[in-house]
Amino acid sequence: MILPGSASQSLAAALARELDEPLAPVEYQRFADGEGMARAPFEADRVVVVAATTSDEAHVELLQLQDVAGEQADEVVTVLPYMGYGRQDEAFREGEPVSARAVARAVSTGTDRVVLVNPHEAAVADFFDVECTVVDAAPRLAEPLPADLADPLFLAPDASATDLAESVREAYGTGTTDHFEKHRDRDTGEVSMAPAETDVAGRDVVLVDDIVATGGTMSEAIAQLDDPAHTFVTCVHPVLAGSARTRLARAGVDGVWGTDTVEREVSAVSVAPTLAEFL
Repeated sequence: MILPGSASQSLAAALARELDEPLAPVEYQRFADGEGMARAPFEADRVVVVAATTSDEAHVELLQLQDVAGEQADEVVTVLPYMGYGRQDEAFREGEPVSARAVARAVSTGTDRVVLVNPHEAAVADFFDVECTVVDAAPRLAEPLPADLADPLFLAPDASATDLAESVREAYGTGTTDHFEKHRDRDTGEVSMAPAETDVAGRDVVLVDDIVATGGTMSEAIAQLDDPAHTFVTCVHPVLAGSARTRLARAGVDGVWGTDTVEREVSAVSVAPTLAEFL
């Protein structure tokens, strides 16, 4: 049985089709005082809860869905397509919480196993008190790209995302990979970004990252490209908060694509086939 969170209904439906499992009937309610409730009457031996925790409300809803699942099934698997608070994997200043750890511990209380899709920090998997499997959905990002890219360059915003760019390049079947490096002008002190080794002039450039949140990093990177033929942005988690989509459009991108880990207009490809391999 596949049990969807309200932020992951399309992905849950796609996963149900991939696994040929039923989709649980579920209702999401909001009371006058602002509290929510998720109700899902069903019978099943195993329940796969699919819920991106894109907000504090989604976190609470996930805990409720896990509670329902635990009461009605022998095994509960929790799929976190996108793990909110997953970027804070350490305390950066005295007195700060390790938010990813706090969230992981809470999620662990209501499940037998967790599946994560491309967490921003791989170390967060160790915070769970139950078995945690990390799934790489980056190769899926090759699917929506134009089939006729000209001498494509798959470009990561920094060295840490190079593996993602390489995964997309391999899935696409041709092209090269590079990443941005920061350079500080000795005279002015100004910091600029540029691909580490590659000339981009006349080439189709595909920027690859795990998350696009505000669009600030991507827009800054695009501004540093020297005369590319076309520029495309791909990401596993298209959070696109606030004016992120406008920022990217103003930067001159020719296309933006993400997966359905976060369900947005740009979610052009589903991670369901990849998840199904681990379920």
